[in-house]
Amino acid sequence: MSRSTGLVRSPLRLLGAVLLCNAAGIAGALVTATGPSSWYETLAKPWFLPPPFVFAPVWTLLYVMMGIALYLIWMEGSDRPDVRRALSLFAVQLALNALWSPVFFGLQSPALGLVVILLLFGAVLLTVRQFLPVRKEAAWLLVPYCIWIAFATVLNTSILLLNA
Repeated sequence: MSRSTGLVRSPLRLLGAVLLCNAAGIAGALVTATGPSSWYETLAKPWFLPPPFVFAPVWTLLYVMMGIALYLIWMEGSDRPDVRRALSLFAVQLALNALWSPVFFGLQSPALGLVVILLLFGAVLLTVRQFLPVRKEAAWLLVPYCIWIAFATVLNTSILLLNA
């Protein structure tokens, strides 16, 4: 398939891509909604931790942007090796994203959470690098996500150090 600059060529693919990304977020949110409160509330947290109401809208926007980026790459044609690599890396980072909350909150382990989020950050950077030559708009859509994951890594590290 060739690059298109017009309207959405496949609304169902776009919807599927956005829903897939949001499903990763929902999976993580279910873990945090079902029980971190007592353990998490006892932890010392950094002064720059955003208030809880910030996370849901930020993540929702990021997941929508990720879904659009995924759609743009997917529409370039999965018969291309560079597109297949890009989609594979995207799947890896999305799986790591979904894994972080169960590890950090479910296992109550900021240390293991840090390992997961460092792997996630690396995977996101590699994904952006792979997206760039395929479809630069898709790569740019992931930049806010990269920044947020970098910030989340600092938060995770701070919580780990403050509670060591």
